[in-house]
Amino acid sequence: MISTENNQDRIAEALAAGADDYLAKPFTPLALARKLVTLGVCTAAEATAAGSRGPIRVLIVDDSATIRSVLSATLAADPDLRVAGTAINGQVALASIAASPPDLVLLDVEMPVLDGISTLREIRRLQPKLPVLMFSSLTERGSKATLDALLAGANDYVAKPSGQTADELAARIRADVIGKIKALVPRGGPAARAAPPVAVRTPTFDRREPIRGIVIAVSTGGPSALAEVLPAFVATARVPVLIVQHMPAFFTAQLAERLSRICNASVREAQAGEDIRPGVILLAPGGRHLEITGDSTAPRVRLTDDQPENSCRPSADVLFRSAARVWGAGTLGLVLTGMGRDGLQGSRQIVEAGGAVIAQDEFTSVVWGMPGELVRAGLADAILPLSQVGVEVALRLSRRGG
Repeated sequence: MISTENNQDRIAEALAAGADDYLAKPFTPLALARKLVTLGVCTAAEATAAGSRGPIRVLIVDDSATIRSVLSATLAADPDLRVAGTAINGQVALASIAASPPDLVLLDVEMPVLDGISTLREIRRLQPKLPVLMFSSLTERGSKATLDALLAGANDYVAKPSGQTADELAARIRADVIGKIKALVPRGGPAARAAPPVAVRTPTFDRREPIRGIVIAVSTGGPSALAEVLPAFVATARVPVLIVQHMPAFFTAQLAERLSRICNASVREAQAGEDIRPGVILLAPGGRHLEITGDSTAPRVRLTDDQPENSCRPSADVLFRSAARVWGAGTLGLVLTGMGRDGLQGSRQIVEAGGAVIAQDEFTSVVWGMPGELVRAGLADAILPLSQVGVEVALRLSRRGG
């Protein structure tokens, strides 16, 4: 059923009368396609073909006329993208979204009238699945606001260049923004979220040695994913937890502080040379690799400025390799939402050492890059929706100790 009616009682009445589902106007073609896949009316492949017929429609929201102009010109030059409109503040943006929903919103953080965070919260209330890419400055103030946005449901962020010419700004947009837009809205759109059949390794955790440590890899969509997964098991975990989240230095310190409050546990950036103790959650500092050194009885932190791996520093492969070396079969890895393939080779070494790695499923991932690579390689011990990942970790800890 499709209607402009948003009254919950009327919706319930329609469903009770035999409607299979409900979609409120206005909606995007991709939202309709996704709903049809859910109902079994068409396959994900058919929805992908339908969704790939047109360019990705982007709404640009920024109070700077220069930024809006350069963004519009640069995005319009890409045949896969179309500028659906521009807005000078959140109030104008919400009116535009209500009239004609885009496929993605590129949203500035700091604006007059209605700022980016307030706008995002209203978007999430009205259009929970509409991808939102934040556009923010890399200052301490900007990092705090951007992290607020990510925890409030923004899909990803891009650092806003400052003090550059229009040509330099356009080059940065081509390098940083366009790829993230296409990752967040694949040509098949959100409808193409049903994962193809894959080979899943049979869980063997009951026969493994006790869990000695947990390592987590996450990128795009990571802050909100961590905020959901960690509270499900950290309160009772008696093993160390180490995390690689792809973020600059400004952001990782802020993220650790926020996660500490959310989890009611000690979450902080790792410090070079410190002992890795049970019950402490350590986050790789932005711009530095995090490794585990020593042995399983006295592991310690090593931070390096070695070359990026998979274009990432910190890299999950670096952390996962060291965990496999130190904890062996006692290693449990989690690969959550994110672009690229970081964590794949490290996961392989964990599995070869007798450990296990859990992958987030495609439907609940903001971008099914990192976990998707793990699944396609046949390395995932389990493929779970985000809401079940932390629960599964808690279960394994209870069965195998930790």
